[in-house]
Parts: sequence; structure tokens; C-alpha cells
Amino acid sequence: MVRKETFKGNAEYFDRLGTAEAIEKTARNSDTPNLDIDHSRRMLITKKYEWATLVDKWDKLENIHNPESEYAIAARNAMGRKMDSIIIDSLLGVARSGESGGSSVILPNTQKLAAVSAGSLSGLNIQALRKAKFLLDDKDVVGKRYIAITPANLEALLTQVEVTSADYNSVKALVNGELNTFLGFEFKVVSSSIMPLAAAYNASVFKYSTTTGLYNSGGTAVGATNISAIAFIGDGVICGMHESMSGRVDERNDKSYSAQVYASMDLGGVRMEEEKVVQIVTA
Repeated sequence: MVRKETFKGNAEYFDRLGTAEAIEKTARNSDTPNLDIDHSRRMLITKKYEWATLVDKWDKLENIHNPESEYAIAARNAMGRKMDSIIIDSLLGVARSGESGGSSVILPNTQKLAAVSAGSLSGLNIQALRKAKFLLDDKDVVGKRYIAITPANLEALLTQVEVTSADYNSVKALVNGELNTFLGFEFKVVSSSIMPLAAAYNASVFKYSTTTGLYNSGGTAVGATNISAIAFIGDGVICGMHESMSGRVDERNDKSYSAQVYASMDLGGVRMEEEKVVQIVTA
């Protein structure tokens, strides 16, 4: 769902270009214009993550090298969950900026909203999706649009007539109890154990209007148990890796010669453009 980059070393810099607009050519054979465009950089730092387990059942050893074995699947799943967590943290957290990565850039309150209904915070609803679409449209950003939601967010959306009715939505969401696309977003359900609570990145700084759900400095503060959903453009964040996940199986003579299944990867992420990310706070 996001931009992937592979590089060597534990840090890499990625250039950002500002917006530009063409000018009118007013004369024949006129000088070629040299129009300045803003340049900036974002810094991505990787960290090493690993997973391992011991296998002492001899009848399983002959299948342990099979990529479809339960151990290989467990390793891939463990790494996949960590990758999801890093991408989510990159979307919502602090981005390192500047020539040496010395500046910290947070996701501004103007890129956050709350799902509200009848004057109070609610589960994820159509109004919140429309507001998220508006915030992206208003910044004139382009690219594939996704929204990461929790099972609780999905449950709330499936109560919305606009989502489940074929009159509004060409995807019949109730057929399989899941949602694919709506309002131009492709939906991805993320485990509640991976998606952080809204307060993890707001800590009462973000306050919202109970009417519009948009930022209001005098509004209602985010609570400690409020849930997050994230609308974003795929290339708005980079997931950087040294290489693909690596793994091996070794015999451990200090563990009664049990086999150790081991996997590792070097991984990091960085948000490239705040305008391409919208955090949605829900009940």
C-alpha cells in the first residue's frame, strides 16, 4: 500500500519537491524561464527486528525448511505485523526533516478530524469519510487512496445505509461482511492490537468540533481510549528496507540440540508529505 525503497546503511535521505505552476509564454523566442521550486529532505532510519523460536519435536524437523511450514508462516506473520506497526507509526508520528534529519515534523491538527454524530464522538461514519476525502481533495494531492481501519471501525461502517445499500455503493458490503472500496478509498482492516489509540499521537493536543469533526482549538479533546483510522495516499509514506526478510534454521547445542528457527529484517519508515495523511479519531 505504500512506497517501498531498498538501500544500504541504517539511514537514507529522500528529496521532496514543492508544488509548481506553469507561466504564460508571452513572446516568440523568449528566454526559457527558470522557476524556483522548493526542495526539502526527509530522513529514514532503519532498525533491526528479529523473531526466533525453538523446536524440539523431532517429527517436525524434516518439514521445518519448507517455506509453507507453520514456522515459516509464523515468522512471516510476525514480521508482517511489525512492518504494519512501523508504517502506521510513520503515518501518524514524527518525521525527521532537514539536511541531517535534525528537525521534527508532526502531523498537523489540520490533517486530523473526528467522527461525530448528534453532537458527540461516534464510530466511523460517512460524514467522517467525506471530511477525509475533502481534506485530501482540498490539498490537490493525487495517487491511490487507502484507509486503514480497525474491526470496530468496520463494524460501525456496516451500520451505515450508504455503505451497505446498492443504491449508494456498488460494492455489496454485507455479502461477506467486509468493505472493499467507497468514496474513492480502498479499505484495509488492521488489528486493534496494531492500530494505536488516538491519544498515542495527540495527547489532548487535538481538539475537535462536535458538529463538523474538524479541528477546533476550543473544542473537545481527544480521549485516552479513542480509536484511530487513517486515510492516506500510498506514496505519502516510505517503507525502507535493507533487503527482504532473511531467515535460517540452526541447531542449538545449548538447548539439547533443538532446532532454532530465526528471522530478521532491517526496516524503517518516514512520512513524506503531511498533506497525504488524514487521521480520523473515532469512538
